[in-house]
Amino acid sequence: MFRFAHPQYLWLLAAVPAFVVLFWLAARSRRRRLARFGCEATLRELMPEVSSGRIALKFILFCTAFALLALAAARPQFGSKLREEKAQGIEMMLAVDVSNSMLAEDFEPNRLERTKYAIGKLFDGLRQDRVGLVVFAGEPKVQLPITSDYRMARAFARRIDPSLVTVQGTAVGKALEQSLLAFSGNTEEARSRVIVLITDGENHDDDALAVARRAAEMGVRIYTVGIGTPEGAPIRIGGDFIKDEKGDMVVSKLNEKMLAEIADLTGGVYVRSTKQSIGLDEIVRSINEMEQSELSTVRFEEYDEQYRGLLAAAFVLLLLEFFLLDRRNPLLARFNIFNEKLKMKN
Repeated sequence: MFRFAHPQYLWLLAAVPAFVVLFWLAARSRRRRLARFGCEATLRELMPEVSSGRIALKFILFCTAFALLALAAARPQFGSKLREEKAQGIEMMLAVDVSNSMLAEDFEPNRLERTKYAIGKLFDGLRQDRVGLVVFAGEPKVQLPITSDYRMARAFARRIDPSLVTVQGTAVGKALEQSLLAFSGNTEEARSRVIVLITDGENHDDDALAVARRAAEMGVRIYTVGIGTPEGAPIRIGGDFIKDEKGDMVVSKLNEKMLAEIADLTGGVYVRSTKQSIGLDEIVRSINEMEQSELSTVRFEEYDEQYRGLLAAAFVLLLLEFFLLDRRNPLLARFNIFNEKLKMKN
């Protein structure tokens, strides 16, 4: 299958007929000016070094090179291939709490929106690392498998929403367990794998510390980010505040104790978010100091680039056009072997 990656550049080929018209007009104007001085045969004898054929050849070389450059800019592609990329980096799974408590407004506009913004900034600080995304409430869900495509990761991060998980609650342990399972099998170095847990720490459903101990045995570090305030804030959904069975307003508070213990068990770091910074920048700096492993990624490229040959041909033609003189070389004209043979016969 054949295609052009940027077909809009093919419009440049429309300039070639325009060049031809301009060249013809210039040549006709030149012939008219020369005709004022005498007939063409006489002028050719008076100016033997002038070569109209060379001028036409230079023009043809230029037009051909221009057309090849236009085709190269359009990036013709043909066939398919697999390409393996290797780089030094780490694998990072982001486990993001999307329970209703993340809608508390002690961070503007709320905890979850601030988290999404910080995740987008986090990807700006990554280079050759691979990332994945797990969202969780009462149950975890792999929102994005491990990948090195940061553009795709940003797109998925922007779509984080409580509606992604149907079961409400905050099961931190299940989220950590799902994150451990979501790592790829392309690196044998567990020390180059980290989990970044972003939550308010209100764990209701399981033993997160037990999963943290298992992660520590596997050599996986867990960095925890506590988002919220110890004083807490009410939770607003659809303009109404959530209330408990007694009719009292539910206030979601930050639980720092559990998050600090998880980070300490695995050799990670606990960071408490502030209204100025979520804290992911500090975690990225710490992660960049970790020992990195060789990550291998196989990319499928549906099309193979063909523009290199066109560029090479255009370059050769431009060189020929540059070194080809408009006039015959007077030094070489003295060595006209055909004229010498005619003289010898006479």
